Amino acid sequence: MKTNRYILTSLLLVGGITLAQKGNLKRVNKLFEMRAYNEAAEVYETKERSQEVLQNLADSYFYNTNLQKAIKTYRELFLTFGDSIDIEYNFRYGQALKGVRDYKEADKQLSRYFNKRVNTNAFIEALEKTTPHVFKLKEIDIATVGSDFGLSFYGDDKVAFASTRNTNAPNYAWNGLPYLDLYYATLNKDGKMENITAFSDVINTESHESNAIFSKDGKTMYFNRTNATRKKTDEERIANIKIYKAELVDGNWANVKVLPFTSNSFSTEHPSLSKDEKTLYFSSDMPGTLGSFDIYKVTVNDDGTYGEPENLGPTINTKHREQFPFISDYDVLYFSSDGLEGFGGLDVFRSNLVNGSFDKPVNLGSSINSNVDDFAYVIKEKDNTGYVSSNRSGYDRIYGLGREENRLTKYLVEGIVQDKYSLELLPGSLVTLFDEAGTVIQDTIVGSDAYYLFKIEPNKKYKVRGTRKAYIPQDVEFSTDSEGKIQHNILLSLESFAHAEERVKENEKGDAMVELDKIFFDFDKSNIREDAAVTLNVLVDLMNKYPSMEVEVSAHTDARGNDQYNLDLSKRRAASTLEYLVSKGIDRNRLKSIGYGEMQPLNKCVKEGICDEKEYDINRRCEFTILN
Repeated sequence: MKTNRYILTSLLLVGGITLAQKGNLKRVNKLFEMRAYNEAAEVYETKERSQEVLQNLADSYFYNTNLQKAIKTYRELFLTFGDSIDIEYNFRYGQALKGVRDYKEADKQLSRYFNKRVNTNAFIEALEKTTPHVFKLKEIDIATVGSDFGLSFYGDDKVAFASTRNTNAPNYAWNGLPYLDLYYATLNKDGKMENITAFSDVINTESHESNAIFSKDGKTMYFNRTNATRKKTDEERIANIKIYKAELVDGNWANVKVLPFTSNSFSTEHPSLSKDEKTLYFSSDMPGTLGSFDIYKVTVNDDGTYGEPENLGPTINTKHREQFPFISDYDVLYFSSDGLEGFGGLDVFRSNLVNGSFDKPVNLGSSINSNVDDFAYVIKEKDNTGYVSSNRSGYDRIYGLGREENRLTKYLVEGIVQDKYSLELLPGSLVTLFDEAGTVIQDTIVGSDAYYLFKIEPNKKYKVRGTRKAYIPQDVEFSTDSEGKIQHNILLSLESFAHAEERVKENEKGDAMVELDKIFFDFDKSNIREDAAVTLNVLVDLMNKYPSMEVEVSAHTDARGNDQYNLDLSKRRAASTLEYLVSKGIDRNRLKSIGYGEMQPLNKCVKEGICDEKEYDINRRCEFTILN
């Protein structure tokens, strides 16, 4: 991209390689492999638009944040070669679309990629009520035309950052900017950097240096440096990134050493120290990652040695990029990811360390994350101040930030569902939240603790409803008024139909049954007789009294006669009963009919010739089971 995050992901030595506009495809592919994307794109545009050319051209634009051209080229690629394209191109196409806020089309591509529905607008709306803070950003005035990023705290009154401001350095082929160096400076009260000074040549070399962090006493520095040794793999000369450690000796940085768990075969980058300085967090694409770059931690021993790096696992890491970890004094892990759901590009997330494990990451929201890359977040938790880097302006820039508690996270309604009289909890109940217009906002099936919680918004009217099979639904209306009542605890006490109505009884299986006088049918008939209609009108009245009640009408025969004949007859009688109820104004959707024939006898009369008429008569019946 036009920025340096990708530089820090896969830095490549491309010095000395130049190609004419009319170079052959093999030579331009070499440019692409070596991440000289600006030059590669220029040459690809002159080539016949094969699948390979379109793929590499689209990626060249994508990695240099030329999103409109990337989208146009990805679209051409998919229209021309859709059936043969690797699924990873759907991901990059979707990310490019997010980069221009075309969330509708982005969601289509990402839904195909993740093989599940992606709804970015719904995610953004929900995030407004779940992200813990809102932020105010102000760009730090550094007076540079290049890129500056990765600011960190350096002692009590200074900061350090990476920059391309050294115009005497060679330009990097990826983005045409000078190689990165590390600088330190002071920040005045207006947020402007003063006394900007480059670190000594012991730290800054002809390679890239970035992402410096410091121990609390200021005597130890960890930072990134591009590997001076280039690993050659399949003709590709890759300059990996390593984490180095330096010590302050007599006021000068010295003893610069690479950390022992680094390698020429993979990158380690973006160090961050825990408060007790016994754990170093970093990002790496070492063997064992879930995909691209993952967040790791490693123990810093008292004797200066290091333990074995430990991957933070799938709660934090995805198959895409997780980078720029920062562990705060409150043991909150902040990092950037493009694999977790977000606004586009890298977004900043947070995860709390709970009982030794990090919990599910939370996107920090639209007040800090943009549709492009946002990264290198650092925070002084106690002061609610910090910094973040972003390329929302087209180049990497550093932004100062202040944060406040997100008041929307405090608006909630919660409670439990219990039986009105026994006070027993009712797990498995459905709780639904409606807005003022009666539209369902959220719903949930309560667990074993029968507890529910919904996030809500200020100055709105709501209704919460508890429903459960064989129980009368309960509705409770409430509002989040302008006087500031933001939390509601609403106990949903449901009354069972069996308790409220004498005609409703629970059978031995726990089903709620409406007990009516027996319904009689003429021999071999299914039409509703006048005496049966009088009985069914009692059920009509009951269902009108409880508009949400749903009933299953089941018909049963005795065991005499042909099995199939009895089954068909019971089905006709159940259906006829249902149609009568519908004719009396009961909504068909509230009814279900089923015929069981002779399959569910109430006694031992399971075949012909073993019982008297009264015993067989017990099994000839219609039953009315409350479904809801």
